[in-house]
Amino acid sequence: MASNFSSTAVPTNGSGASINDIPKSWSFTSRLPADPLFPTPADSHKTPRDQIRPRQVRDALYTWVRPQPVARPQLLAVSPAAMRDLGIREGDEHTEDFVDTVAGNKIQGWDEEGSTGGYPWAQCYGGFQFGQWAGQLGDGRAISLFETTNPSSGVRYELQLKGAGLTPYSRFADGKAVLRSSIREFVVSEALNALGVPTTRALSLTLLPEVKVRRETIEPGAIVARFAQSWLRIGTFDLLRARGDRDLIRKLATYVAEDVFGGWENLPSRLENPDKAADSPVPGRNVSADAIEGPPESAENRFTRLFREIVRRNALTVAKWQAYGFMNGVLNTDNTSLFGLSMDYGPFAFMDNFDPAYTPNHDDYALRYSYRNQPSIIWWNLVRLGEALGELIGAASRVDDENFVKDGVKEEEADEIIKRAEKIITQIGEEYKAVFLGEYKKCMTARLGLKNFKDTDFDELFSEVLDSMEALELDFNLFFRRLSNAKLSELETEEARQEKAGVFFYQDVLTGKGGDEEGRKRVGEWLDKWQQRILQDWGDGQALSEEQDQERIRAMKKVNPSFIPRGWILDEVIKRVEKNGERDVLDRIMHMSLHPFEDGWAGRTFDGKEYTGDRDEETRWTGDVPRTGRAMQCSCSS
Repeated sequence: MASNFSSTAVPTNGSGASINDIPKSWSFTSRLPADPLFPTPADSHKTPRDQIRPRQVRDALYTWVRPQPVARPQLLAVSPAAMRDLGIREGDEHTEDFVDTVAGNKIQGWDEEGSTGGYPWAQCYGGFQFGQWAGQLGDGRAISLFETTNPSSGVRYELQLKGAGLTPYSRFADGKAVLRSSIREFVVSEALNALGVPTTRALSLTLLPEVKVRRETIEPGAIVARFAQSWLRIGTFDLLRARGDRDLIRKLATYVAEDVFGGWENLPSRLENPDKAADSPVPGRNVSADAIEGPPESAENRFTRLFREIVRRNALTVAKWQAYGFMNGVLNTDNTSLFGLSMDYGPFAFMDNFDPAYTPNHDDYALRYSYRNQPSIIWWNLVRLGEALGELIGAASRVDDENFVKDGVKEEEADEIIKRAEKIITQIGEEYKAVFLGEYKKCMTARLGLKNFKDTDFDELFSEVLDSMEALELDFNLFFRRLSNAKLSELETEEARQEKAGVFFYQDVLTGKGGDEEGRKRVGEWLDKWQQRILQDWGDGQALSEEQDQERIRAMKKVNPSFIPRGWILDEVIKRVEKNGERDVLDRIMHMSLHPFEDGWAGRTFDGKEYTGDRDEETRWTGDVPRTGRAMQCSCSS
């Protein structure tokens, strides 16, 4: 059948292959049901593009639909890191085939004459938005092209285009994306990956000069070619649950376990004590050989283990968000990844001056998606997933019983199965907390330059410094980077510590010399505790040699970024690209995003090549945040 088509071309040398020749597959569409209105790619392909319009789609997880052809696409930028990870050779971005592929004008793997081969598709899903059920949503402007497995890494990604035209899931929208939001997603996807935060990725940014898009104003259209190990989200299960499609829930769960996660054997082992989960060296693997506490009938089955894998992945990701001050802005269930990836970038932001109540979304009046609420909101979303899988989880050992598979839960069994599922989900909630806290402590310990975590660190170092940041309006990421540069020899006296404390304040605050006396005193007192912990951790309480202190500084700089793409920087880049027609600025912000831990970029060598850069620009972008650029908010419209 056409949906099983696979291209197996491999690179001819170690530097990668062209976008035409990288391996391609269509596993998702070969294993899951298509929109019954277009049962084969040929049915969709022969249908006029403008007839594939928004409607309700049932009994399916996707629709075959090709991108809308566009005139004169202009490739603005690519991510070199993304090119390498996809196995695409350097320089291929300059070819016509590359540009046509990432603009949606070329369908890779499809033989139009024979109407055979792989074909693009858009996913069907639903979701809870701001806590309310929103019904069918789906890929309203995203169209997946193919999957590709890098022969070197063995990692498979699904490449899709955002802004590629109407699909059956566009509802009342136009299927387009504006340049403004496309620049933001292009940059932040790669920036988060460089920081070590699980995320979807971005390959390229393409301007569509002939496409004008109406949002608050008329804006230029664009396409981001983006990729991920999986684009499935909690909202995919939400929609199936809302429609009572128990057969498809089971089929999708099986696909996720066997294809996305590589097999049931790769899911977590049975868990006795959720607290042990945080000590697992590999997320979700071999944490215990025992069953969840409780009577035998409540023991977890393989679908419970699948749920636990998804829970653990999301716990790890949200912990990294909190540790790096990142906020998605719209954590609806349709924006929550089953793979545990940061995804769907709208009004996102990195924290400037620390404020736990800050939300970058100016439509989030209730602060539902504020910084402090992200861990609890992700768990709220995961509970919705647990409810969708509830029948399978609650069935315990009977999950594969022939009658259960065929007929489902009998009325007299319902209360027992619901109670069992609720108990297991509650227990897994404790695992979520343990994994989240374990990862958060690990990240914060490293950011503070410590090799080992002590229980007292949470209150005496973590909480106290965050309270001080909030009270004194200190910048979250600048604090950690500037702390990385502090030498212990500069902190030996109370006077020296208070003097050093001035570097952590915005220079336009109060006296213009780095805060007032009380503020510097408060930070100085914390610096005293911090240096004592460093001495204890690195030198067993003894003074560190200059070489040891330099080693500590290097370790801190590896985890505390000098550059992050803040809102004000992205706004500047957007204006320069849209209004001034600049292009090189995109390459520079991408370069800094891909190498966020450096002290400087201009005039240095990266990957064997000298990078020119712009020193003045780098100084501005890594210095104090302008007063008007702090804690910016934006809308969901894109």
